[in-house]
Order: sequence, then structure tokens, then C-alpha cells
Amino acid sequence: MDDTDGYFGESIAARYDESSAGMFSADVVTPAIDLLAELAGDGRALELGIGTGRIALPLAGRGVEVHGIDLSRAMVERLRAKPGGDAVATTIGDFATTKVDGTFTVAYLVFNTIMNLTSQDEQVACFRNVAEHLEPGGTFVVEVMVPQLRKLPPGQNAVPFHTSATKWSFDLYDVATQAMSSNYVEVVDGRGSYWTIPFRYVWPAELDLMARLAGMRLRERWGGWGREPFTGESEQHVSVWEKV
Repeated sequence: MDDTDGYFGESIAARYDESSAGMFSADVVTPAIDLLAELAGDGRALELGIGTGRIALPLAGRGVEVHGIDLSRAMVERLRAKPGGDAVATTIGDFATTKVDGTFTVAYLVFNTIMNLTSQDEQVACFRNVAEHLEPGGTFVVEVMVPQLRKLPPGQNAVPFHTSATKWSFDLYDVATQAMSSNYVEVVDGRGSYWTIPFRYVWPAELDLMARLAGMRLRERWGGWGREPFTGESEQHVSVWEKV
């Protein structure tokens, strides 16, 4: 781990967009931007874990003023180097506790990033931090996976999500503590590399309680950015809480 940039230091930032190319496609990004722009209205948007600007830049392109928080200077430097990057204000820090000036009509945390906070206390603090930044009636949007425990047979703690001749990726679960990690193995020219990042998986009902503790209530929950119904078969959810 890079001590300054957390788990997203220079070596990860340098290839982040390429390694996550599918998440940058228009069919993934556009529905998210549509919803966030709608919720922002004439107000401002706050992105937690802004990264290289996958969501922030097109949202700013819709005329929404966006401010972002991120621990990784290396990731934010990539954002600033992109067209329009200078129009997005950023603050370096832990998004569970870092404060920025002003209030916002929408805050959002996408692509499972709530799980980068690896304790329940940190996740609760994040909701409270967001609530302090929102205007009355403002909304907090979270996109996160549903824990894939149904894929774990007895005695197994690993769920693979990518396999090829040269790359293997898998999640490890500890069902007693809700700790998990994503692990990546790659072989290039006969040399192997390994990267792991810790997470804390979290259930929808648990997030609802965190929101309630922060003075917010659930407004909507969908199975994705396309606003499809959330069901027992959904592998992710997009949830919207409103500040009371």
C-alpha cells in the first residue's frame, strides 16, 4: 500500500482507466449521469472517491458544479490532466471525515466505494459527514454490490470474478466479520504480480440504518442506474436517501 495515496497509488492510478475501461462506456456512465443531474438540479454535487473523474467530468459537462474528495493524489492528478478537469474542484482527504465548504443538493458514492471504508464505524461516519454537507431535502446516492454470499458453498471463502490465461481475480469473504478483499493476479512475460485491496461488505438494510442515524431516510432503491426494480436476484443496488 502507498502510505500517501492509500491503495490507489501511482502504479494503480497509471492504469486505472484502462483496467476499468468497461465502466467508462457510455451505456454505464450515461444512466448514472442522468440520475445525478436530475437530483442535483440547480445545486451543487459532491462526489466521494472522485478518482480519475469517470462520473464527475461528464456530470460537470451537464452544467452541474461538482466538488470531489479523494485520498489519492495520484488519481486526482489524472482527473486534472483530462479535458475539463480544471473545472472540477477537489479536496484531498478521507471522505468519511473530510469537510469542504458550502452545501450540496446531491452527494454520491459509486462503484462499490463505500466498501473502501473497512469498518462499520467509518461507514457510519461517512453517512454523518454527507448529511452535514447536504442541504435540507438533499440526497445521497450509493451504488454498491449486494454481498455474493449465495455463491459460497460450505467450506469455501473465495468467489472468482475474472479468469483468463494470464489474469485471475477473486474476492475473499470472512462472513464472521463482513471483511472481504479483492485480489488480482497477473502474469506478464513469465513474471507474476499480485495486488489486494481490503473492503467491508455491507447490506442494504444496514445502509438504511446508517442513513437513519445520520438524519436521512430512504427515498428510492433500484437494481441499477437504469432504475430497474431491486429484487432478491439483484447483484447490486443504487439507493437514494433524502436528508430529513
